[in-house]
Amino acid sequence: MIHIKAEIEKFEQMADKTGWSYVFIPAIVANQIKADCKVSFRVRGKIDDVEIAGVATVPMGEGDFIIALRAELRKKLKKEAGAEVELWLEEDKHFKIEIPEDLELCLADGDDLLERFLKLSKSHQNYFIKYINEAKTAQTRTKRLTMTVMAMEKGQEFGAMIRASQRRSLES
Repeated sequence: MIHIKAEIEKFEQMADKTGWSYVFIPAIVANQIKADCKVSFRVRGKIDDVEIAGVATVPMGEGDFIIALRAELRKKLKKEAGAEVELWLEEDKHFKIEIPEDLELCLADGDDLLERFLKLSKSHQNYFIKYINEAKTAQTRTKRLTMTVMAMEKGQEFGAMIRASQRRSLES
């Protein structure tokens, strides 16, 4: 397990990352966690006294990564941008995404849709699954399942599906 100290930083202007709070993981440290990796991978361990698991790293180029700190995690840490945190990290090799049964059934009905879904990165699979699982009503869940199936038919990733949905809403 790798131990580092880092400052919580915040993107002021950074395209889709604007407003994100994060900790920077330099290439030399990332390489100790997962050697020669240039794509997102999951970590587990602790940030200060808060246990984490299945947290995605985001590649920033040149082998550097960031770990985004969601509001829920910052609240547990009782820290915001500018504060220092201690991290104990290792690759989370046990992280597994559970595909909801209804999603798997919907995707299995179409030609190669389940295979397309499984070819997405784990983080993108997780975006779809979380979006579906956070639906508060059966009607909303059904709508989100339908959107996901249509996205797989069109070969869209999660962000493209959401943007297309927002455009349709504006046109209505």
